[in-house]
Amino acid sequence: MSDDHTRVQEFFTTRAADWDRRFPDDGPAYAAAVTELGLREGDRVLDAGCGTGRALPPLRAAVGASGAVVGADLTPAMLEAAVRAGRHHDGRLLLADVAALPLRSGSLDAVFGAGLISHLPQPDANLRELARVVRPGGTLALFHPIGRAALAARHGRQITADDLRAEANLRPLLAGSGWRMTSYVDEDTRYLALAVREA
Repeated sequence: MSDDHTRVQEFFTTRAADWDRRFPDDGPAYAAAVTELGLREGDRVLDAGCGTGRALPPLRAAVGASGAVVGADLTPAMLEAAVRAGRHHDGRLLLADVAALPLRSGSLDAVFGAGLISHLPQPDANLRELARVVRPGGTLALFHPIGRAALAARHGRQITADDLRAEANLRPLLAGSGWRMTSYVDEDTRYLALAVREA
């Protein structure tokens, strides 16, 4: 396991048990972001870096019983918290790295990634891997329940010019990884970048 993976696992392992209690009001923001992903009945969707699985219930509701929902995370403690919360009933949970997903190429219609981009050790390669598992024309949502400025303030920091989530940085990163950005919102109450998998 790389040092980057170890750091991510250590960060989330210590926070897994009380993660949902720390952010109890995020549910409506997750549901709204899933709606904007434009899923249909029967679609196949991955929640990449699913954590405690907060997106799994709205993803399941969007794709219905005939659809497939997979939640993948690198940290066992987060997946265990998802099971304790009963979210494993809404999707299949995988202990997996988004850098090497155990999924067939083009097997998904969409990927949802909440808080994901800032934890990717190799964003260009990792976004290419997400593109690999999505069919051409499929969609990607990079989401956070608060915007960049609010998140930086929460951590006592300022936004920096090299922030990957900034539109000027994210658009070319996505384009070089097989995605075309279709919309971008960065407000205090949410961050949402949507992209389409290029052919």
